[in-house]
Amino acid sequence: QVQLVESGGGLVQAGESLRLSCAATGIIFSAYTMGWYRQAPGKQRELVAGFPSRGSPNYADSVKGRFTISRDNAKSTVYLQMNSLKPEDTAVYYCNAYSWPRNYWGQGTQVTVSS
Repeated sequence: QVQLVESGGGLVQAGESLRLSCAATGIIFSAYTMGWYRQAPGKQRELVAGFPSRGSPNYADSVKGRFTISRDNAKSTVYLQMNSLKPEDTAVYYCNAYSWPRNYWGQGTQVTVSS
């Protein structure tokens, strides 16, 4: 059974930092592209950052220079370091694992940034 379990969300003030973690079980982690998505109220889910199984990370323009995605294949865990948070970063953040045709989602973790 595949599980992606996110942690690290919370309530912070603008300018502060948070680190999200996503621990995966039931998959060959190193073979998957790992990503972080977010969904704000009334908006579509959007890609925040992705880290292919081979290759370099990629970021949404809105988070470049502030967020960093990393992965530890030995721990089957992907991280999202979020610095200089803004109120517009408020959303539910979801972990994603993709290796065609398989696509898995975590349950999401709330990030709220107050101004």
